[in-house]
Amino acid sequence: MRRGRALAIALTVLASAAAGAVAQGFEPERADPKNNIPYDGRFVFARIMYNRPPVGYDQFGRPDIKWDHDYPRAEQNFTRILRELTKIRPYVDGGNVFALDDPELTKYPVAYMAEPGFWTMSDAEAEGFRKYLQKGGFVIFDDFAGPQWFAFETQIRRALPDGRLTLLDASHPIFDSFYRIESLEYEHPYFRGRSEFYGIFEDNDPAKRLLVIVNYNNDLSEYWEFSDTGQFPIALSNEAYKLGINYVIYGMTR
Repeated sequence: MRRGRALAIALTVLASAAAGAVAQGFEPERADPKNNIPYDGRFVFARIMYNRPPVGYDQFGRPDIKWDHDYPRAEQNFTRILRELTKIRPYVDGGNVFALDDPELTKYPVAYMAEPGFWTMSDAEAEGFRKYLQKGGFVIFDDFAGPQWFAFETQIRRALPDGRLTLLDASHPIFDSFYRIESLEYEHPYFRGRSEFYGIFEDNDPAKRLLVIVNYNNDLSEYWEFSDTGQFPIALSNEAYKLGINYVIYGMTR
């Protein structure tokens, strides 16, 4: 079966299984490292937390802490799709949450940060971030747009002062690690800004390992979270899953 057709079928199954719960409404749990499952060798979606005063309130009237956006449904839906379409057998009931200076993070080869346009970190977290990448970690930055870039760039340069953010095109191997992605013509699901994809390479050498992938003017986890609700066209959810699966395969094999 072609991978594209397999993904469409997997999304249909996911939507059918969740339709009842979505129709009744839900309030997702808050992300908390106290709920992390112990490391047991499985792939677990690792989300990076950071300290910042809440920015307003979310749709449930709770303080909006930004880095937990789309938790836990984004990781639940994504890991179920990952399980259906690859030979990876991930934990599918959520994910773990780590600060960048948590030594446990180094057990997880791929990590994800939402809303890096609001990211702040301590000196210890900046050092932890550097060490994580040096030990082979790979970080996905997602869910930010417009002028939020400047706050993100300020923080990443604190951790990687010599790192060069390089604009990627579809020829990079990360876009052919599982699905062959021919075009990077994506838009943010709400703001409609043209998506751009940046990376930082080991030793700033494009022939070496990609340390981070930056989804600017995009929000993959929004598509993942609501892919079983009909909020977005299935074709857009398909593309978001393709990118996410490629990122995980790349991070697990480089």
